[in-house]
Amino acid sequence: MRKVSFRVLQFLVAAALLTVGAVAVASEIRSLRVELPGQEHNAIKTSWPGIGCWFWTAEEFEPEGYKRFLDLHAEHAAFSLLTTSFRHPLEITTPEAHAQVKAAVEYAQERGMGLVLDLDVRLARQAYLERYPDEMQELVRLREVPMAGPNSTEVFVESRRLMDHYTFRAPSYFTLSSRLLRVYAYTATEDGIDPETVEDITAQCIVLEESPAGVRVVVPGGEEGRTACVMAAMRLFTPAVFAPHLLEFEHELLEQYADVPLAGVCKDEWGFPGRFSPTPDELWFSTFMAEAYEARRPGHDLIRDLLLMSKGERGREGEQSAAINHYMEMNWQRNAEIETDFYHAVKEVFGEDAMVGTHPTWYAFPSPEEVFKNGLSWWASKRDLAQTDEATPFAARTALAKKWHSPLWVNMYYDRSITPYEEDIWRHALGGGRMNFHPLFPVADAELTTSLLSSELLIADARIRLLNFISTAPLDCPVAVIFGHPHALNWSGDGLGDVGLEVTNALWEAGYYADLIPSSEVAEGALHIDAVGCIAYGPQRYAAAVLYQPQYERSALAAFFHEAAEHGQTTLHRVGDWTRDFDGNAFDGNAALPDAMVAGNAAAIAESIIAQLEAAGVSPQTPSNMRGAAGYPASMMPEPSGQARLLDGTVILASGRDAVMGDPIQTTLDVDGHTVQFDAIGVAAVRLDDDGQLVAMAAGGLRAFDGGGLSIQLDERADIALWRNADGQWQGVLQEGVLQGAHGPLPSALSAITADWTRLRLPVPLL
Repeated sequence: MRKVSFRVLQFLVAAALLTVGAVAVASEIRSLRVELPGQEHNAIKTSWPGIGCWFWTAEEFEPEGYKRFLDLHAEHAAFSLLTTSFRHPLEITTPEAHAQVKAAVEYAQERGMGLVLDLDVRLARQAYLERYPDEMQELVRLREVPMAGPNSTEVFVESRRLMDHYTFRAPSYFTLSSRLLRVYAYTATEDGIDPETVEDITAQCIVLEESPAGVRVVVPGGEEGRTACVMAAMRLFTPAVFAPHLLEFEHELLEQYADVPLAGVCKDEWGFPGRFSPTPDELWFSTFMAEAYEARRPGHDLIRDLLLMSKGERGREGEQSAAINHYMEMNWQRNAEIETDFYHAVKEVFGEDAMVGTHPTWYAFPSPEEVFKNGLSWWASKRDLAQTDEATPFAARTALAKKWHSPLWVNMYYDRSITPYEEDIWRHALGGGRMNFHPLFPVADAELTTSLLSSELLIADARIRLLNFISTAPLDCPVAVIFGHPHALNWSGDGLGDVGLEVTNALWEAGYYADLIPSSEVAEGALHIDAVGCIAYGPQRYAAAVLYQPQYERSALAAFFHEAAEHGQTTLHRVGDWTRDFDGNAFDGNAALPDAMVAGNAAAIAESIIAQLEAAGVSPQTPSNMRGAAGYPASMMPEPSGQARLLDGTVILASGRDAVMGDPIQTTLDVDGHTVQFDAIGVAAVRLDDDGQLVAMAAGGLRAFDGGGLSIQLDERADIALWRNADGQWQGVLQEGVLQGAHGPLPSALSAITADWTRLRLPVPLL
């Protein structure tokens, strides 16, 4: 660990010292992180605190301009981590940026917060361009024109200007230059291009213009029925995904900030520049990508194969599928490589306890937009904590929690008004997650800092986050929906972006939760057969598994399911036929799969699995309904009132259907044959050991609890969490008073249990 890790340690020690003095100086305690059992797979072994988003605009770059945001959030929010990114044209490589960040980080520490800074290469694109001008990303645009007749035709292929949040107040991914890549001529029929007629006519064309505006070329005339396809490459203002110096450059960015005591570092929505409504008439390219493609497919020219991929050719359907499969797999694997290298580099520079954020999701939905952005590399992009954004399907969120052994997931969330937040924090909690709070969007710049602070929302979040102290494992999802990764990335058929949400939605609607996992996780070894013969993913064992659309899989996948069938611990199901392998060859995959695997359509398979789980005595969790966020596509999310079950045995009740601070919970629970009673508000959670003795409990607005050998009666309601620590001793957290903060003597009903209580000050709404 390098010297800078001591800086991170200083921040954690300072927070711990505040905790030690909690009883004496209760008003100063904003946040607490405690050691959690069962985190041996994780670099960060403590409970997760509240996380908010901070976007730097011109204000933050004024002298001490960072203080307003930090002062407001110190009082009116309980965040102790801030995922922080520039929305300003100043590049992170400049001395001015470094000096301002360092001052802000040190001031944030004084206010009890740590910064998780965005140090992505896209915030240093000008610096990369100046050093490596030949390593910028290209986008190939294919344009067809008829050649019939003796006269030549002038063709202009216009350049592209792409944008995302990294270009929000900085230069877009505009076209730096363009070039003619190649021109092909061919005969196109109703059945597609005749491959025997394809001819490279680039040398016969006259280039009139290659500029940032686009490519202008004169194409010669030809016979009736002949078509020319002009392939123009646009060089964009962003590093190429396959650039040879990309990883080295990002390491240097981290080293540049090694003297800053950051709590972590971000890489947000990595991938190719985002495109809305993408089509295969525009495909990513670079000379480095072409070299990688030829290395994996000797004898194949990527430029020629781009024509095949984009347009298709009669009689070469299998070859088209194979080309797309290799191209897309190569792309998502490279994106995952970059993400994972970044993760390890952050740990090397800032220490193992530095958080790596934020989310690999962009459009946040398995759609063509996401496919062309990152190839659905979400599950292979390493993080300390499962992280998503916007309306990512809950089935993907829970699967990511299993992959990274996260006790919970976080979702960077925004909408146009505060009302959806106030409902969806409860849906998040019942789905095994928490919010990473993004300001309202769209919203005026002047309101970015304050848009979330005037509601009871962040007080309710502090109440929900009592669960973090006792949650050691993710949500129990007894079903795995394993979607064919190649099929979902292949546009030659009708499966682009289809990952089986029809199945997961039907299961979640009934309260039988399913994890959504790509088939590539089998080859990676993450989805495996465990010691008792179950299909497993991280800590989750599955009672049922669905192989969804296995078209284009490698034959080795069949062997995995044969092994599962031999053990017979996980029932096997299939939706969709398997008639071609990854290289486009005819393959009877249906016959290659085990006889025990039951085939059917999505609705029938979901219905069959629900019946199986009911017959096995598996209780449903909270039913779900269709819901989106911020205008993104909808999928199933738990209703805002219900019950959840974690893999560590914790049972959670949560209800925020009628009130943002939570609804009354007055109930008697049966927990594995043992009776537990709660009188609480908003949240009530409990975990018992095998003998029915209490291990952990959390409740909002608790008045009374009885169960597991412990009884608590309070005169005044209070938010508490109570658990046995590593020494087997009781330890607790107390949040007294919804608006007043922690104060007053410790209730005798609590001091009788233990003297080891930490008192947390709740945020106060901004008036």
